Amino acid sequence: MEKIASFAVDHLRLLPGLYVSRVDRVSDGCVTTFDLRITRPNFEPVMGTEAVHAMEHLGATYLRNHPLWKQRIVYFGPMGCRTGFYLLVSGECTPEEILPLLKETFLFIRDYSGEIPGQAARDCGNFLDMNLMTAQYYARKYLEEFLLCPVPQRMEYPKEDV
Repeated sequence: MEKIASFAVDHLRLLPGLYVSRVDRVSDGCVTTFDLRITRPNFEPVMGTEAVHAMEHLGATYLRNHPLWKQRIVYFGPMGCRTGFYLLVSGECTPEEILPLLKETFLFIRDYSGEIPGQAARDCGNFLDMNLMTAQYYARKYLEEFLLCPVPQRMEYPKEDV
């Protein structure tokens, strides 16, 4: 079988940032998949499931309620490797265009207080596996290491050495 695109990215050179993973044509439109890389793969410890799960609930709730973007949000969820998240948006979109929304989203997660949306047995299949404090730690980390001072090199996957 052919190697899929996400496995062709050099994860040894990948830094925390915001990348376009792919753009898929669907009917008359397209869907842009963003790679929100929060920890450095294979160099930093991965995020624990309790942080990832809380961030997923908070991020998805915020994004799907955003007055300008909610109609374009297709999906927000964790990568299996637990080094970041995927955000799928309808239409073609660049990292620069989505950056303000992500700053808002991660500020929301960082500053959130109260009960995590959907953290109840009736609403979630694993409601006990969430930790707001660790979710806020990773939201703050992503904000400080990338979102508040984005650099172009962290918005394009590393190029192959020639």
